[in-house]
Amino acid sequence: MFEWLSEERAFIAAFLVIALIISFGVSLTIGLKQSILRANDEVFGDPDRTKGGWYWSVCGASALLLIWFYFSWEVGRAYFPKAANEICQVAKIEESISPINAAMPIGSRYYKSTDLIIRNTAQLDSLEAALPVDLFSAQEASQLLSVINQTRQIIAAFSNPDSQDPQSQKAIANLAAEFDFLSEDVLAGYDGYEPTPEALLQPKWGITEVEIPLLPLTPRGVLFDNISLKAKSLADTFLKLRSKSAEADRLIAKTKAEIKTLKEANSQAQGSETYVKKREAYVKAVERIFKRVDDGTIFPPEALAPLYISVQNFTASVDDVKGGLGFIDSVFLPGNGIIKSRTQCTEQGPGRWLPKPTDVVATFTRLANPDVASGGGYKGTTLLWWKWLEISDVVDFFVPDSVIDMLPGSYGTHSADGTFEPTFKDNLLRLAKGKISLGAIPMLDGHIWDSLFRVLVAMGAGILFGVPLGIYMGVSRFFKSFFDPLIELYRPVPPLAWAPLILTIFGIQDDGKIFLLFMVAFAIMVISARTGASGTQLSKIRASHSLGATNQQILRYVILPNALPEILTGIRIAIGVCWGTLVAAEMLAGTTGVGFIENVARTVSDYELIWVTILIMGILGLLFDIMMRWVIQKTIPWRGKG
Repeated sequence: MFEWLSEERAFIAAFLVIALIISFGVSLTIGLKQSILRANDEVFGDPDRTKGGWYWSVCGASALLLIWFYFSWEVGRAYFPKAANEICQVAKIEESISPINAAMPIGSRYYKSTDLIIRNTAQLDSLEAALPVDLFSAQEASQLLSVINQTRQIIAAFSNPDSQDPQSQKAIANLAAEFDFLSEDVLAGYDGYEPTPEALLQPKWGITEVEIPLLPLTPRGVLFDNISLKAKSLADTFLKLRSKSAEADRLIAKTKAEIKTLKEANSQAQGSETYVKKREAYVKAVERIFKRVDDGTIFPPEALAPLYISVQNFTASVDDVKGGLGFIDSVFLPGNGIIKSRTQCTEQGPGRWLPKPTDVVATFTRLANPDVASGGGYKGTTLLWWKWLEISDVVDFFVPDSVIDMLPGSYGTHSADGTFEPTFKDNLLRLAKGKISLGAIPMLDGHIWDSLFRVLVAMGAGILFGVPLGIYMGVSRFFKSFFDPLIELYRPVPPLAWAPLILTIFGIQDDGKIFLLFMVAFAIMVISARTGASGTQLSKIRASHSLGATNQQILRYVILPNALPEILTGIRIAIGVCWGTLVAAEMLAGTTGVGFIENVARTVSDYELIWVTILIMGILGLLFDIMMRWVIQKTIPWRGKG
């Protein structure tokens, strides 16, 4: 069942897109009608007017998912499942003729010859102006200037159409004719072309790590694939093409001889090491420019014009045969489209880093599979499952050995006959160390549970210690004055600044992460409880005193209920901060947890897995927040109504 769902994810996405469009339209209509009906019955600012509104939630969620489906190319894959494969074949053509396009004003504003002349001439001028006469003799300086001038003359010879060898002109004309013939082949259409059986057996778009099937799946794709092979052959011929000029050949031979003489002079130069290196560096710089212009890649201004026109016509013919494929590419595959790189075609733009929703679901399903042996889970650990937990391990975690050391009595010693009889304290120590079997209980297990466990334990400790301290800081001068500097000293420091230190002290196990989260939760709970306690109305406290209430009764029945909204809001905030801090801590050090999964996925650029972890974090954070909203609603229903 799951295998079929994975194979047909594009087909499923087509129905999901339609369902999302319908839900967006229906919820938007209901929302607008409800707004009109309630316009005269609600007062702006009334908290009750924010209740309900499920239709706006559906509207927002549908809009967000539709945006995700669109920019991740899920819509394109759902309704045009073979379009990416056809565009891949077009990308093969673009890759094939890229060397020719690079030499023409197609991929840039100028011919490559023009760019070479501008760059090399400017560098020759700079070298001539910076000629270090103190490093060379007058004769050597004259030779260097001669080499520089002759290099300029070589550029001029290659650029002069009158000095160009007729064979070069003929080769360019033949190449242009070949592209004209190729254009005719493209315009002849793809009737009679059929994909090979091997191509039809390829996995569908996005099912495997190779996103887009490389072999053509449609007759039009087969045509483009064949054309790309022919175009590549022509491009290889172009790369071997050189501008020929007898005048340039004469100047090249003369310049090579002079450069050789200068290099021999350098090898015999006498002086300091710095002196010799500077001479060699200058000659090498002059020679480098000479070698860039002596290989015949500079053509006369209009020499490549026939080929330029033919390549443009060829590209136009490909665009004509593409038909509606260009529209699909520009509208349903937003971004830079698809490019061919080496042995595969890859998605560019948002389709590259924004995985498709159904792909994310497929990745999550694989991770959620509890059968680790069959490829489920991640790095040998399930995502969320259960296991039998030894009760002794729980005792070992919560009961420090030092507690047993403080108990009265002594540990046993061995007897004269070499035997050892444990005392009651020895048995207590074994219990604290988890060495006494106390049975097992079912317990949640997996990466998600490990993260949840760390947050819940740290939050529990933060509430247990932070709320009482905050309450007393709100009512006691001593507690406020004594603890306030300590709390405010470390509270502004970002949690991640503490992470390296704490993880170094406690190690990469749960202890360090839990203590780091405790520090975060503790500070937030102290501030929240203190703010709530100190904000109690003085009239209520004096009224309680006049009615004979004791300090403990005032604390319990007046100050604590008054501080409860702030405390619950602090818990809500602390959970969010702890959750974000935990993921960062797990990324820094750890072998389990949601943050650990994302960190590994980041190192290998597994975008689908990264988005799975982001969604897991977001959903769990939302569930925490919904739970806290419910708790706030049930425990302090009077909030906002006083």
